[in-house]
Amino acid sequence: MSRFHVCGLGNAIVDIFLEVDDQDFEALEFERGTMRLVERDEQQALLTKFHDGQHDLKLVSGGSVANSVIGVSQLGGAAAFIGCVGDDRYGLHYVEEFEQLKIDMGNPVLVGETTGTCLAIITPDAERTMRTCLAVSSSLAERHIEPDRIANSEWLFIEGYVFANPETGQHAIREAIKIAKKNGTKVALTCSDSFIPAVFGDAFREALAGSDLLFCNASESVAVAQASNAKDAFAKLEDWVPNCVVTDGPQGAFVRYQGEEAHVPAVASQPKDLTGAGDMFAGAFLYGITHGYGAEVSARGANFLCHKVISQVGARLHTRTKEYWDAAVA
Repeated sequence: MSRFHVCGLGNAIVDIFLEVDDQDFEALEFERGTMRLVERDEQQALLTKFHDGQHDLKLVSGGSVANSVIGVSQLGGAAAFIGCVGDDRYGLHYVEEFEQLKIDMGNPVLVGETTGTCLAIITPDAERTMRTCLAVSSSLAERHIEPDRIANSEWLFIEGYVFANPETGQHAIREAIKIAKKNGTKVALTCSDSFIPAVFGDAFREALAGSDLLFCNASESVAVAQASNAKDAFAKLEDWVPNCVVTDGPQGAFVRYQGEEAHVPAVASQPKDLTGAGDMFAGAFLYGITHGYGAEVSARGANFLCHKVISQVGARLHTRTKEYWDAAVA
């Protein structure tokens, strides 16, 4: 029996949530809803600009797959995570929070390095515009892959953003998949963003060929399958990967897992912040299929938890996660 239900591999990022009005946002001249990588100095300038006593900066340890792993743990699953942080205040905050969440990280701290941060700027329309400084998280490399943790997991869950580091991250992914295959650990993969399969297509498709399950949203599915819409992409992806989930916001989710195929409606919501919806879906779905729930029921529970996540500010729930799940799948 595996020690962990899910072991995540991804960028360890401290999310910094900032709510602004439209006037403040327009002054930044950012394209709404985008995610862009920035260097440390640019990130620090942004944080300094809004550290003015008038804006509330909320810190939450995360990263895309890290958020999914947190969801697994909050629901009662056994979770592990492989990523890198620095020995600054953000990194120490990250490690302490993961210890409290009972997620096995091993020893991720790299001395003298800066921890990655993601500034999520939230506007009144609930859209999030992200500026991410990967810092030491982009150092995640083959040498950081711990075979025992992957071998003792039912699933390895790989973050698409790691493909954006060809010199280090892509080698880490190949090594992790090799270890998973050797030990009978199933592999799940998430796109993270449509630019990943678009820009790093060869490496992404190589990993997809070795995966058992793909998670993507509508735009990501279109980018992977070269389709015109999510429904068509979902159909085409059957030839690429044995199991697949395509989330399509208010249109619900297309699910194919172990011969079961379904479309699961979304839960009607009044969104405050769309951050983390897909991360929560993946974590909740993985929890479901590792705890005896069928694909459709797992997606129904995952959709409900997504509804709860986007009805608040922040990428994850802090209370009542298992209670919400139980109510949704009853």
